[in-house]
Amino acid sequence: MLRPAVSRAARVGIRPNHLTTLAIGVSALAGGAVLAGSKTPEILFVIPILYVVRMALNAMDGLLAREHAMTSRTGAMLNEIGDVVSDAIAYLPFAVVAPDAAWLVVTVVVIGLIAEVAALAASDDGSRRNDGPLGKSDRALAFGVLAVLAAAGLQSVIAPMLVVLAGLGIVTIWNRATGACS
Repeated sequence: MLRPAVSRAARVGIRPNHLTTLAIGVSALAGGAVLAGSKTPEILFVIPILYVVRMALNAMDGLLAREHAMTSRTGAMLNEIGDVVSDAIAYLPFAVVAPDAAWLVVTVVVIGLIAEVAALAASDDGSRRNDGPLGKSDRALAFGVLAVLAAAGLQSVIAPMLVVLAGLGIVTIWNRATGACS
């Protein structure tokens, strides 16, 4: 489904870094929408759509780079830093939506960032360890669900869900680290 769009992007001169930068922008838009959702909860229903767009852009930048001979060290660096920045700006605003669970939001985001670092640090050949159970796309899905729950007024389930996400994130870090050492 994404390959035809990637091929069109390559034909019109779009580079992987353009898509990576756009994904960061979509994450910033999502973060802003989450902040707006703290006052107007209905806005939170758009968050899952923005996360799907971000994940599609993340997949497309890699496909474009690999399949159209556009890889670069700068692009690899932008991609990895972009992922971490995107996670932070897209997810940390949930601390405002769920102030009683703000520390849990921050904890889950920090664990997610550590998991991304572990994915890179666990390799010695430049490849990533993407062991789960809570990878980048899984976190996007989980925070999309949190947005819908908050929009629906189901604040009481947010903290327990964040505790589960923290646990899954720790397991992810463990799996990535031990997988790299075996």
